[in-house]
Amino acid sequence: MKQRKLGQNGPLVSAVGYGAMSFTDFYGPAVDADSLKVLDACVEMGITHIDTSNVYGMGRSENVIGEWLRARGGDNPFTIATKVGITRDPEHRFNNTTEHLTQSLDESLKRLGVEAIDLYYIHRRDPRHEIEEVTETMASFVKAGKVKAIGFSEIAPSSLRRAHAVHPIAAVQSEYSLSTRSPEMGLVQACAEIGATLMAFSPVGRALLTDRPHHAEQIEVMSFLQGNPRFMEPNLSANLGYNEKFRALAADMGMPAASLAIAWVLHQGEQVMAIPGTRKLEHLKELVRGGEINLNAEDVARIETVLPIGWAHGDRYSVGQWAGPERYC
Repeated sequence: MKQRKLGQNGPLVSAVGYGAMSFTDFYGPAVDADSLKVLDACVEMGITHIDTSNVYGMGRSENVIGEWLRARGGDNPFTIATKVGITRDPEHRFNNTTEHLTQSLDESLKRLGVEAIDLYYIHRRDPRHEIEEVTETMASFVKAGKVKAIGFSEIAPSSLRRAHAVHPIAAVQSEYSLSTRSPEMGLVQACAEIGATLMAFSPVGRALLTDRPHHAEQIEVMSFLQGNPRFMEPNLSANLGYNEKFRALAADMGMPAASLAIAWVLHQGEQVMAIPGTRKLEHLKELVRGGEINLNAEDVARIETVLPIGWAHGDRYSVGQWAGPERYC
């Protein structure tokens, strides 16, 4: 497994981490016992970074990780990232007040059962607060010893630079894959410039870049994908057509499609990591394999011939899903 430095001064971690949204019912019913087995498998396969959020299952994902750690007597083989800022309040869906961030941090620490969060993100920005103010609050958690490093999710390059001027930003989460390449319009470059890790979530395109893409009958039980433009007709059929071409290419190159998709993401820069999620151990093996593959210029050219930039049909989010992420290009 390739290793990548987490932020400017952070530890070396596996280039492929694990996205623990899969421990909730986001993509269909989840079973906690199976999630615990996934964490065991992560250790066996060399994954050393776990990403979660206090909003994933309203604490469920953090609780599963905490249960697993307690069963090991507190022995922790992972750097753990979690996020804060999304609420159930219909009037203020995003809350970056000092009071909310402080209370949520203490709750996350309790659920996880750790003394400090390795990487604490603002999940979504609250428009009521300037990013400098929010960064100062997050920096205070570092000074208090409750957090080791801070980051932001789905922010613009300009916002990243503003935050970094207040306190070092270790990582930025953004959707980044062969089906979503907007980070190349400034975010990849800004992260390299300041030494932040670009943490690519959904690096296999919510399964569109795997050998087992979601079809209409599966999407019926996935509320998020039901309303996502890329998984609605006629876009879904068009995207599945591109999936067939990509799967054929991956097979010709001697690897699963998911492995090739992960390898492409990691090829985009030493500052880039991937945090895919899955409930299936056989799928996890394919994702981890992507962290062991080195691509050359010819490989990349073949990939981008099959999946040219802009190939995906439909926006990556619906109008409602776009609430929160910063559009910058």
